[in-house]
Amino acid sequence: MEQILLDTGWLIPGYGFVGALLSMPWMTRLVRRTGPRPAAYINILMTTIAFIHGTILLQLMWSHQPYHIVVKWWTVAGLDFDLTFELSALNVGAMESVTILSLLAQVFALGYMEKDWALARFFALVGFFEGAMSAVAISNSLLVSYGLLELLTLSTYLLVGFWYAQPLVVKAARDAFLTKRAGDIILFAGVIALSSIAGSLDFDDLYAWCETTDISPTTATLIGLALIAGPIGKCAQFPLHLWLDEAMEGPNPASILRNSVVVTGGAYILIEVHPILYLSPVVTNTLMVIGTVTAIGATLVSIAQIDIKRTISYSTSAYLGLVFIAIGAKWISFGLLLLFAHALAKALLFMSVGCIILTTNNQDVSEFGGLAKSMPATTIAYIVGTLAMTGVFPLGGFWAFREGFEALWQDYPWAIGVITIVNGLTAFNLARVFGLVFLGKTQPKTRRAPEVPWPLAVPMVFLTVLTLLAPAVMWRFSVLPDLTDISLFQFSTISLSSLLGFLVGGLVYFRADRTPVKLALPWLQELLTYDFYVEKIYDKTVVWSVYQLSQLTAWIDRYVVDGLVNLVGFATIFSSEGLKYGSSGQTQSYVLTIAIAIGVLGTMVAWLFLIRL
Repeated sequence: MEQILLDTGWLIPGYGFVGALLSMPWMTRLVRRTGPRPAAYINILMTTIAFIHGTILLQLMWSHQPYHIVVKWWTVAGLDFDLTFELSALNVGAMESVTILSLLAQVFALGYMEKDWALARFFALVGFFEGAMSAVAISNSLLVSYGLLELLTLSTYLLVGFWYAQPLVVKAARDAFLTKRAGDIILFAGVIALSSIAGSLDFDDLYAWCETTDISPTTATLIGLALIAGPIGKCAQFPLHLWLDEAMEGPNPASILRNSVVVTGGAYILIEVHPILYLSPVVTNTLMVIGTVTAIGATLVSIAQIDIKRTISYSTSAYLGLVFIAIGAKWISFGLLLLFAHALAKALLFMSVGCIILTTNNQDVSEFGGLAKSMPATTIAYIVGTLAMTGVFPLGGFWAFREGFEALWQDYPWAIGVITIVNGLTAFNLARVFGLVFLGKTQPKTRRAPEVPWPLAVPMVFLTVLTLLAPAVMWRFSVLPDLTDISLFQFSTISLSSLLGFLVGGLVYFRADRTPVKLALPWLQELLTYDFYVEKIYDKTVVWSVYQLSQLTAWIDRYVVDGLVNLVGFATIFSSEGLKYGSSGQTQSYVLTIAIAIGVLGTMVAWLFLIRL
């Protein structure tokens, strides 16, 4: 039985793909009489089976060494393309995190989108996404991981563009796809170069190669920069971060998975290839610079947003920026803890936000108020998600930040300041949203807002409990220190930054007056509102350059390429017309013309031959 579990563990991601495949009759509307709900039930069932299978496998891996699986896939021209997977407590635990969040998001979507005519298509896409992300967690090959990341890019494009009849949705889906493709092209170049240099793309072989390689610093830097280009787009890091904000145009259940799990895929790949990145200090410094700029910049931008989904989505980029700092500083444990704590807290926050949007049909925080009385379960979920994300003891965010303090204090003390600033500003932003949405007097759009029905409340309450139990899960994985190992500086700095953020946010926004708060410097408020004008800069640089290049190629195509073709056609017509008027209809004339042409050609060939002699 044990061997069967080990040999079939790599098939767990297949449950999601099977669910997507079985949903095809309803997605394509070949089956109409039953409506689209059977497709939802099928995907929820397959995800439940995957979770049970993964739970049993995880219990086995606690006392088992990592188990490697090699599946022969394709052999061509002497090259073997194998699907390689590794089953360990860490990898299977990551896969289980994906599965449980996908299961809760699907149950939530069953209530959130019950009246949507394309419900079957949504669940098929979620199943497709779940299978790809679960496979990324257990993949043991850079080539396989790259292919799975491409599947995630495709699923992101389809989920963001789910309501494709809306122009903004189409633009958001297109921008998300093209932005990720910009990083993926560079990543693919790095994968090809690494394959030719290292001779293998399996992670174990790459680790062994890193210990013995003597490649030049320039080569190591170029390969490392190429490998981080893809994750920069996947994790919505500067300067490829705008797509995540626009992706909020998609359905909220998809936003739950996108902000909690999808963005972690790129960071997970970075963690897998970190020995290669550490061959060049330029690469590690680049990671830390990008992470710092994104963490602080995205947190500041989130404070100036009024769309409730966007104000929370920007904090996703900020926290992934902290993960980039952790990887650049060579402290993987901090990055893994932060990914886990952030995934649970962010999924819970987006569930509560989804409930608010569903009951009010509104996303503008300035038009909310007084929802704490009518939506108690949603209010509690939002509070728990906020506390778990902002380093409040003893929830998951605190232990992640404490690990960061422990890891970075000696070599990168400035990074402690970045963590503190991001934590404090995030606490302020979430307190701002809480005051505008749940406190104060009820507004016209919140006066009749009821609590959500059970299909939405059950997964939200379950995730609330799971978020509260996150420290127990960390303890089970033996990543929590003893309480005596927590220094007073660590505890006080993390706690005070959270408390200060909540306190300032409460003083500003916990009031009955609904007058919008404006900064003393209007230009600064506009700078943050429009994301430091990054989109406008892109329009004036990248978009303008691409447009000019397209205009140039169009001119060349019309006047150069088409001109040559038209010239040949004109010459053919002109010569044929000339021959038409010069023909006599006598056979001897044609024979004489052919003979003269052959004679001239023969004379030229003979002359060239004599010259060479």
